[in-house]
Amino acid sequence: MKTIASLVLLSILSAGGSVQALAQMRTGAMSQSRASQKAEKKQQKAQKKYEKAQRKAQRKMLKTERKNTKYPPRRY
Repeated sequence: MKTIASLVLLSILSAGGSVQALAQMRTGAMSQSRASQKAEKKQQKAQKKYEKAQRKAQRKMLKTERKNTKYPPRRY
């Protein structure tokens, strides 16, 4: 009877310990996941900013090119 009681108690304690360990792993994974999500969002923001600057430079170059284009004089 004592052995059965000790086995049940041991199994309950080990199950409780594993639940606690699982909970700690989840919170660690969540914070790591959050950090990775935050880094990914920051990377996307930087990429969008870079692309916007590229578009602006392209528009400026085209505008300057149009301004500097000299057409030959018309002959009527």
